[in-house]
Amino acid sequence: MNSLSEDPSVHRRACPLCEGMCGIRVKVEGERVVAIRPDFDNAFSRGHICPKGTTLGDLHHDPDRLRRPMIRDGTQWREASWEEAFERIETLVHGVRERHGQEAFAFYGGNMSKGGFDTARYTALLVREGRFAQRFSSSSVDQLPKNVSNFLMYGDMWKMPIPDIDHTDLFVILGGNPAASKGSIFSHRDVMGAIKLLRARGGKVIVIDPVRTGTAQAADQWIALRPGSDAALLLAIVHVLFAENLVRLKHLAGQVNGVDEVRAAALDYPPERVAGFCGVPADVIRTLARQIAAAPRAAVYGRIGTCTQTFGTLASWLVDVVGALTGNLDAAGGTLWSTQVAPHLALAPPYPTNAPLLGKPNRVRGARGILGQYPASCLAEEIDTPGPGQIHALVTLGCNPVLSAPGSARLDAALPLLDCMVCVDMYLNETTRHAHVILPALSPLEQPHWDVWSWPFSLTIGGHYAPALFAPEAGRPEDWRVLARLGSIFGGQPEADLDALDDAYFGAMCDQTGIARNIAFAALPQRGARRILELCIRTGPFGDRFGEKPNGMTLQTFIAQPDGLLLGHAEAQGPAAIKTPSGRIELAPPHMLADLPRLEEAMAATPPDLVLVSRRHIRSLNSWMHNVDTLVRGKERCTLHIHPQDAARLGLADGDVAEVSSASGRLQVFAEVDDGIRPGVVSLPHGWGHGGPGTRTQVSAQHAGVNINLLSPGSLVDEASGNAVLNGIPVHIERATAP
Repeated sequence: MNSLSEDPSVHRRACPLCEGMCGIRVKVEGERVVAIRPDFDNAFSRGHICPKGTTLGDLHHDPDRLRRPMIRDGTQWREASWEEAFERIETLVHGVRERHGQEAFAFYGGNMSKGGFDTARYTALLVREGRFAQRFSSSSVDQLPKNVSNFLMYGDMWKMPIPDIDHTDLFVILGGNPAASKGSIFSHRDVMGAIKLLRARGGKVIVIDPVRTGTAQAADQWIALRPGSDAALLLAIVHVLFAENLVRLKHLAGQVNGVDEVRAAALDYPPERVAGFCGVPADVIRTLARQIAAAPRAAVYGRIGTCTQTFGTLASWLVDVVGALTGNLDAAGGTLWSTQVAPHLALAPPYPTNAPLLGKPNRVRGARGILGQYPASCLAEEIDTPGPGQIHALVTLGCNPVLSAPGSARLDAALPLLDCMVCVDMYLNETTRHAHVILPALSPLEQPHWDVWSWPFSLTIGGHYAPALFAPEAGRPEDWRVLARLGSIFGGQPEADLDALDDAYFGAMCDQTGIARNIAFAALPQRGARRILELCIRTGPFGDRFGEKPNGMTLQTFIAQPDGLLLGHAEAQGPAAIKTPSGRIELAPPHMLADLPRLEEAMAATPPDLVLVSRRHIRSLNSWMHNVDTLVRGKERCTLHIHPQDAARLGLADGDVAEVSSASGRLQVFAEVDDGIRPGVVSLPHGWGHGGPGTRTQVSAQHAGVNINLLSPGSLVDEASGNAVLNGIPVHIERATAP
């Protein structure tokens, strides 16, 4: 029991920063947080925590955090009232519409908006009302390939198979590093602890990654493949499964289409053929295929390293193909789909199941829209290239693409060309410094919390609600009103009735549940995100359906359980989970098969001498937490990791300054010689490069680091999804003679 547990000044919450959903106890004196400790009574996390969760108080009290709207007059910023800020936005938007029309408006959404109580539930309203001609998001920087494969295989872009690590016998991880990122799109209280328990019960863990990550160090086997070759390796595994008669569909028999097409596609990829391209011996690949097939229960999991590469969509697809062919998809101990207490995404899906995968080509590059958005790498050129349809106005929400998106130098130069830029953010950072108006985002402690974007990726069924801990600044509109008004202004309806918009938005959700609108409206008079949460719980699988199930749950059920409530573990869902037109799992979507010739071309080409991959750290969260002193102090983390063989060949030693260049830029960074990386591969961390002119983040400026995305060409994408390529970038390195 935590020593603070009986103290009335201690508040129980869950950290909103990632899928770990760690329970925390926040001790408050007056209006200040004086301590944050793990909550050992939290039903989900049971005391597990990472360093970031303990710094939410530092984040809340950060003197650099914006608390009032900011308006830029020329090069000078000043605080403004909310009404004045909206009036300035109306003026700017009206001017753009008069000169260029609605086609000149764009939107960019970021990961940090997903943790907001209102923003997680009302971004869809903002986007709908804003009628933005082009939409971009951080999804095309880190996860869109998985969305594409889910959409084509299962009929739902968010139908993510989740590894059942607590019950598996073999856990194969491609491109994931839970030691640094916990469980990315995989919500588990303690992935590394689960790996330890898996091995203790006789199971095995295999990590496939160019870098011997912290996760690889805790595994039974590390397979150091060449960056970008995951798809070829997985095709070779599929080849072995068919060639050695190891395919066992088991419970999936009769539920899948495309087995013969997959067999034919894999025929040309025996391990002996792909070994050179992958940098993995043929016998290692063959043994891996046999191990997956022979394991009583095997979970194959691919994450950001499989998405952020040249063949991210093929790799994401093939991870699930291997699971299906061995009977481990939708199976205990393999991968399962979640069962959610409050299925928000079913009531306000970010992308409809029945919508087309591909949209119209964009203006400059001709890139197709995919799942309702364009590649983030296209944003800069759509701003700086004149002509009809040029972007002249942009809204960003919870993101910093100047640091996190590819081709960042061009984007940094393009943003000042905008006639109107509005950002919703906590900081004046590398991106928002170019805005005309910044609307301050709430701190995590100024808003209630029930996670919309972690429970869908958890095999633990449960929920946790926490009320707001601090009141926002006086006079601040509710966040849902901020988003609704912003969308209305950009959509050409600045005088829109926000209450009516909210009622229509909520009413449409009621219609999807089968609950009559008059019943829901009468029972839930309070507007905003709380009534959406209440609707989701009450109409979810365990809810009371507004009295139809007298013993069912309501939001009050969870308010009465401040440490959260668990209801069990997810089970196989069978055909009911599949939303494809055929009603079956599609193992061989034509969109995937059509990308194989591109892989063939890469296998026939001469590989580059050196390639760059990104890395993460448990004390970082993209670019967002670097202004918290306790997280950035200590040993320099923004260094270039390089294998001793490559360092010796290039004349580099520990601490030397290396000059790294690519097709898009160059930078200088300290070298760190490390034998835990594959020869021919170097690594830089993601999310650094702070301290640009006009930013106001004092701590991060003192730990600036370098921006890896200066080296990521905007034109380098996975063509099947439009996702940025952040791993496997060809680079040239030499010792800097004039650092």
